[in-house]
Amino acid sequence: MATVTAERKPWHAIFTLLERDERVFAVLLAVAMVGGLATLGLVPLRPRQRIDLFALVVWFALYKLGIFALVTVQPRATRAIFLGALAIDLLLVFVLVLLTGGGESLFYLLFFPLVSVNAYYFGPWIAFVTALAAGSLMAAAASLAPPWIGWTGVTLLVVLFGLPAVIVGIVADRERRARGEVEGLLSRLQAAQQELLVSERMATVGRLSLKVAHEVRNPISAIELNAEMLGDIVRGRTGTDMVEAGGLVTAIRDQVNTLDALTEEYLAFARFPQAHFEEESVNHLVEELAAFVRPVADRQGLSMHVETDPAVPMMEIDRALLRQAILNLVKNGLEALSRGGALTISSRAVGDAVEIAVTDTGPGISPDVGDRLFEQFFTTKPQGTGLGLSISRQIIEEHRGELRWANRPGGGAVFTIRLPVKVAHA
Repeated sequence: MATVTAERKPWHAIFTLLERDERVFAVLLAVAMVGGLATLGLVPLRPRQRIDLFALVVWFALYKLGIFALVTVQPRATRAIFLGALAIDLLLVFVLVLLTGGGESLFYLLFFPLVSVNAYYFGPWIAFVTALAAGSLMAAAASLAPPWIGWTGVTLLVVLFGLPAVIVGIVADRERRARGEVEGLLSRLQAAQQELLVSERMATVGRLSLKVAHEVRNPISAIELNAEMLGDIVRGRTGTDMVEAGGLVTAIRDQVNTLDALTEEYLAFARFPQAHFEEESVNHLVEELAAFVRPVADRQGLSMHVETDPAVPMMEIDRALLRQAILNLVKNGLEALSRGGALTISSRAVGDAVEIAVTDTGPGISPDVGDRLFEQFFTTKPQGTGLGLSISRQIIEEHRGELRWANRPGGGAVFTIRLPVKVAHA
């Protein structure tokens, strides 16, 4: 079975390279020309015009079969092959008309299907040129084998050849464009279905991980409580072993606290609350947050600065969420100042927007870290969760704003929140 498939695969690949129009065109043209030739052969010919019609039909059929085979073997040269076949067909009909009475021959009717079917594939312009060529060849045949049909007759033939052919070409072009649009729509629909499937799977994974996070919280609390009780017991005893045990208990509690913080931040990220917008003062929010963080900065020996712009207007914001977003940036700034420095929280009005910046004088952010800065669960801190900046960006996007970062020329980094003054809410 595998051998048969291997043998058929190249031919299947070749046929898939042929467009549906091209296969239909080759068959239609062969049927129209061979059938037309055989049908016109039923009309009795004069003795001097007799030809071996049966042999002619057979050879013409073989010729068309050869064209189809050539297109099958050389699919990329299909258009050139069909143009060459069109020229040969025109000459063959011309010779046939010339040998069967010229102006009196009925075989000129073969020009009709020849021009019309080619118009289906090549379009209206080639159809028009082919109609002119057919009329010219008919005129040449009539002049070489009288009676002469006159220029009026030639003009009428060109019109009769060309008018339906041009219409067929226009309709074929429109049909091809419409089919292309439908195929593009189907392709986009399939892509959307695939994205929906991926989204459903991710949603399932999200719901499962949310349930896991819920279930993990209780054991974490129990471990933390038992570790605290064990620490109390250890501290109540003396000896070298007890000192070592106390260190191990402290390490356990640190790891449990890290896991607890990760669980809480994940739950906050997964259960992101819907924002409730109310008119608030951004400046007041910045000043209140700076006052809240200042004791922490003082304990670390850091300088804390606040710069607010009086031109910042009252805005519709979710105060709690925006405070959380700025607080996450401030925490990152404080952690970046492990060797001392200054942290600045500022606000300013910029046109139809308000910018809130958190600036530190730390070492800055390296490019490889900057590329992944807002990636979920990415962190460079030993005890970090990697969700703080993701949550901040999610909050800012909920406010129809943007969060960006940059390294300062003099050292350090700045995170800037840009919020539109007027926000349209659904």
